Amino acid sequence: MSAAATTLLAGALSPGAAAADGPSRDTVLGNAAAVVADQAARLGLTSDQGTKARDVIVDADGTQHVRYDRTYRQLPVLGGDFMVHLTAAGDYRGSERATTRPLSLTSVEPSVPAPKAAGLATAALRLANVGETLRGLVAKPQLVVDALHGKPRLAWRTEATGKDSLGNPMARVVLTDAVTGREIDAWDSIETAAGDGRSLYAGTVPLQTTKSGSAYQLTDPTRGNTYTGDTQNKTDSCILILCYQRAAAPVLTDADNHWGTGADSNRASAAVDAQYGTDTTWDYYKKVHGRSGIAGDGKGSYNRVHYGSAYNNAFWDDGCFCMTYGDGDGTTFGPLVSLDVSGHEMSHGVTSKTAALTYSGEPGGLNEATSDIFGTLVEFYAANPSDPGDWRIGEKVVKSGFGRSALRYMDQPSKDGNSADCWTSSVGKLDVHYSSGVANHFAYLLAEGSGPKTVGGVAHNGTTCDGTKVTGIGKAKLGAIWYRALTVHMTSSTKYAGARTATLSAAKDLYGAGSAEYAAVGAAWSAVSVG
Repeated sequence: MSAAATTLLAGALSPGAAAADGPSRDTVLGNAAAVVADQAARLGLTSDQGTKARDVIVDADGTQHVRYDRTYRQLPVLGGDFMVHLTAAGDYRGSERATTRPLSLTSVEPSVPAPKAAGLATAALRLANVGETLRGLVAKPQLVVDALHGKPRLAWRTEATGKDSLGNPMARVVLTDAVTGREIDAWDSIETAAGDGRSLYAGTVPLQTTKSGSAYQLTDPTRGNTYTGDTQNKTDSCILILCYQRAAAPVLTDADNHWGTGADSNRASAAVDAQYGTDTTWDYYKKVHGRSGIAGDGKGSYNRVHYGSAYNNAFWDDGCFCMTYGDGDGTTFGPLVSLDVSGHEMSHGVTSKTAALTYSGEPGGLNEATSDIFGTLVEFYAANPSDPGDWRIGEKVVKSGFGRSALRYMDQPSKDGNSADCWTSSVGKLDVHYSSGVANHFAYLLAEGSGPKTVGGVAHNGTTCDGTKVTGIGKAKLGAIWYRALTVHMTSSTKYAGARTATLSAAKDLYGAGSAEYAAVGAAWSAVSVG
């Protein structure tokens, strides 16, 4: 199959509309529905289960891929997602499932009541933030079927949220066995990194804005009306997905359509970086992968800058479909609005709309690595002389008080003192920002190869775990393979072994099973001890 970009149909076509070079969304969904019904036994579907299409992709040759979520007796199934692959004629070609275990429960009535699950989750949030004074704690349990952690069982999925002493958001998802009350898993649910405008980090950049009366708004009508607003250092009165009373961020306006001064003292400067990051990330996904917007539906997200007080973080929130940037404390971090941070955080949104990799264990590491990979590729795509592409994450936002030159290093992840270079059976026990090192290391080796070299004016050295020499195939092919794997072959439960399989399948799709690219993917994974 050619490496040509695929056409995404999810949300991009009105019902019954036809793409210029392919079937309509309704046609693809109709084909998939017939295949799912015919292949129900193969997919583990029974009369107790329901399905809902999440994403639709049509390749240039007409091959169709539809991703589904699953319910059991009307309860969401964690790890129940699956994908069916169809020929151009709409016939069954293959499938992938997040779990292959039979899905059958004796009862969907919990022994543990919802208030107890809520209490256990808030206790877990406090334990994960020992020494921090938390206030405004809220927990909202949802009854689910957990098929991610062994034999399917009834569970409470509870998001516990609160604020720290500075009013910044804290959130943790806790998965509790609804029969025994034992904790199954837990993970942080804020996915972090960490006209023309004069930005803090990217120099003077072009901006598309909207004229409103005699002034201009920082709203881009050419990219789904993405806009940037200023929270005036306020925080959310309610936290993340539990309510929709987020800190207001009115769109920024300007009299002459020349935004910012390039200095922290001008509040528009950070907004320029945020809008530029959104624009560049939109363009990267659109022009390189054929994806129109984060959700693939042509709709823009929005940015909130100057969030909280000395907030040392940035995060993507699916609930508001928005990016939020802190100003940093000035000692450890500056405003967290650099290009690779923007690309990283918004790529969390892409992951949530496609493979939805669980933000825990090995899938969580792959989730974070996906954002590091695409955040880095966005930086290379921009080719901005003020911020040349390299394989470091967050190098523009760190200050001397941080103690090193970047958040993470993809050529040798362990240089940050925490991340894993090589896969081991215990890597899934690490924080997801550190277990991501294995995939980051793979990505660097696949693109650049092993050995010392200078990239973006910075010395890099791609080491290997098995002492082999790896020859890179370039950044463009890395991006094509990882995007294909994410959108067509990975599921919510994909671990490192599964990522190897998914990327090999993607390389086979794009370049052929006997290609140099296919061999390079296998060699790069072996070089980080996966396979």
